[in-house]
Amino acid sequence: MDNNIIVREATVADVHYAETITNEMAESAKARGTGIAKRSPEYVKMKMEEGKAVIAVTPVGEWVGFCYIESWEHEKFVANSGLIVSPAFRKSGVATLIKQKVFALSRKKYPDAKIFGLTTGLAVMKINSDLGYEPVTYSELTTDEEFWKGCQSCVNYEILKSKERKNCMCTAMLYDPVEKAKEAEQKKLHQVGPGNFWGRDMRSDNRLFDRWVKFKQFVLLKGWRKKEDEGSPRKPSLMSLFFW
Repeated sequence: MDNNIIVREATVADVHYAETITNEMAESAKARGTGIAKRSPEYVKMKMEEGKAVIAVTPVGEWVGFCYIESWEHEKFVANSGLIVSPAFRKSGVATLIKQKVFALSRKKYPDAKIFGLTTGLAVMKINSDLGYEPVTYSELTTDEEFWKGCQSCVNYEILKSKERKNCMCTAMLYDPVEKAKEAEQKKLHQVGPGNFWGRDMRSDNRLFDRWVKFKQFVLLKGWRKKEDEGSPRKPSLMSLFFW
């Protein structure tokens, strides 16, 4: 990665990047064939003006990446949303720096809030896990209707509706400061660190992430495309209990 890239809190002086950022968000989602909640340049500008965003730029002012903060349920929940990196700087490690910076900003502004994310990206899940997020069911996320309205522009919205908002193609991950404080107290007694999943560390095992995501997507798509027979409920398996 170019060590000269500057990752910092965005300010009102950065609003001229807003249209470039939102255009790249839309193009990236189209290229991946996955969903993303659409955001307008005006919305991105507002986040910059509020001091609730992180931006990455080169010393000469070329835009590199961006991410912003949203709060829900009277600041009980916080989401780090809209992570995007310019194509010229992808796979350089800058996404990790942006996520680290916006996570730190979230903790500073909302120290008691639960920080959550929804993503289909393996790389983002790995970064989140490194920061202390853990995979959770959708029931542990915010119930704020305004948050879920943002999913209406996603290509997978019909799946979300069919699952009664209990699951979708995205994986839910959560950082709970209360639980992390408890873990810190118990760390000496229990040698299971944050990110451990079924006895294995997700932070250092990308293959586990990959298999997990593929399995989840397979189950979701299969269930969505094929209606279950009426009157023949199935017993939930261990895997279904975790993912559903």
